[in-house]
Amino acid sequence: MKMKSRLLGLAFASADLLLEIDGERRVAFAMGAGPSRGMDPSAAWTGRSLDSLLGKASLSAVTTALDAMAPGVRSQPIDILVHCGDGLVRRAQLRAFELPDLAPAVSCAITWEGPVFTLALPPVNEMLDAQGLLGRVRQAMTGPEARTDLAFDFIDVPGLDGTEEAHRRAATRIEAALQAASLDGSGAARLAPERFALVRTASDDRDLATDVREAAAIEGLTVEVASAHTSLSAGVVPGMALKALRFALEGCIRDGALSRPDVAFSDSLRRTMQDADRFRAMVRSREFQLQYQPIVDLNTRVTHHFEALARLGGTTGPASTIQMAEALGLIEGFDLAVAEKALGQMRRPGFGLIKIAVNVSGASLANDDYVNGLMRLTAATPDLRQRLLVEVTETSAITDMEAADDRLRALRRAGIRICLDDFGVGAASYDYLRRLSADTVKIDGTFIADIVTSERSRTLVSHLVQTCADLKMTTIAEMVENEAQAKAVTALKVTHGQGWLFGRPTNEPVLAAGPTAPARRLGEVVGWA
Repeated sequence: MKMKSRLLGLAFASADLLLEIDGERRVAFAMGAGPSRGMDPSAAWTGRSLDSLLGKASLSAVTTALDAMAPGVRSQPIDILVHCGDGLVRRAQLRAFELPDLAPAVSCAITWEGPVFTLALPPVNEMLDAQGLLGRVRQAMTGPEARTDLAFDFIDVPGLDGTEEAHRRAATRIEAALQAASLDGSGAARLAPERFALVRTASDDRDLATDVREAAAIEGLTVEVASAHTSLSAGVVPGMALKALRFALEGCIRDGALSRPDVAFSDSLRRTMQDADRFRAMVRSREFQLQYQPIVDLNTRVTHHFEALARLGGTTGPASTIQMAEALGLIEGFDLAVAEKALGQMRRPGFGLIKIAVNVSGASLANDDYVNGLMRLTAATPDLRQRLLVEVTETSAITDMEAADDRLRALRRAGIRICLDDFGVGAASYDYLRRLSADTVKIDGTFIADIVTSERSRTLVSHLVQTCADLKMTTIAEMVENEAQAKAVTALKVTHGQGWLFGRPTNEPVLAAGPTAPARRLGEVVGWA
């Protein structure tokens, strides 16, 4: 066997194509397999500039490597994109070596990777937004062929929001790559100019970050990619998983947490599921406390009723937990548990005269379960209904006002009073006032905080009080903390007040000092009149 043949065999054992380029980086010699079937690299490439054969993304790396070449030193492998003609390209890896006897010529070995593909922009199914993505997941988890073998991926591509043509084309290629990897080719979303998310099967182990980098490289862009991958737990309840996904997704977008996608979404989803489990356990075991804050008649300063305030795990601000429970559909059970505890307090000896207000989320009015549950809790002692007030909070928007109003009317027919809580904070406050049957409106404390110094706040409160009076509704000013505020809201004809001036929350209802309440006649039912 000739030595030349042996060396050639050894060379082709580690490469598909051998090139020699001269000092001006033209192809002086080519032997081996071309990038596409039927192409003879010796005939097609000899005499051509190497630069004309490479893609834009490859050119910079190859130039840098060749400029640094020294006799007897082998280059590191370089990922390149090679033109095959007619808009086709193929990925490859190039290694270069400079023999001292051949300098300045450089020997190159090229190994092809993957098939030939087109540089034309691929067609892309329309990208979803965040809500569309959740809808796609819901469809997959609850459809005729429901499945839970799903995974969520977040892809962050900083710098992709440029206005240059290359950025636009790169974004299109990235969208196509992510859609191709997504569930049925239609489960990818673009959440922001630089941020993507998709749902795919959990068994799919392709490296999406590499796909994104390669898609951008075709357009000459070098991008850094951060990604997060989260599989849904086996046996997870689809409804809960969807709500947890929504809560975690909205939290990531709202908090900008995708700047660390390696931890943000997966940790948020894990914490959400854990928090949901803890919340359900707390409701089942009733391991939360109620404290009672007095609400007084502003003209007499006599305690009119108490608001039952939930204290979760010793905290004084359960707002974030309540928000989570509303988002995950857990709030209805909690609202009924609060009512149950408050009714228990009202039944205790010595508390037969007190009236108590309990909060109910707008989400709990989405069906009949809360109203039916409250009726069951008071069925044995219906007189308690006349001492109970339900405060409708606006933390979760009511989607069907007409149905919610029907449920509130049912409570009112049973003798239970209705209050619209935190009026003036939510965007739907006046819509609630217009469309929901109620007896009382509670004015949010943000209006009361500057009621003494702000003419604007006084005007707004004055108009609201007059509107409520015309509708035969009473009003409550919350967060009244000093005498000046109390006098200001009294002057505006607000009927009741709540705040530290009149009493802080206590573990049991404590009547505020004031004129002695009249004795209760035997058989008398204490109501709100």
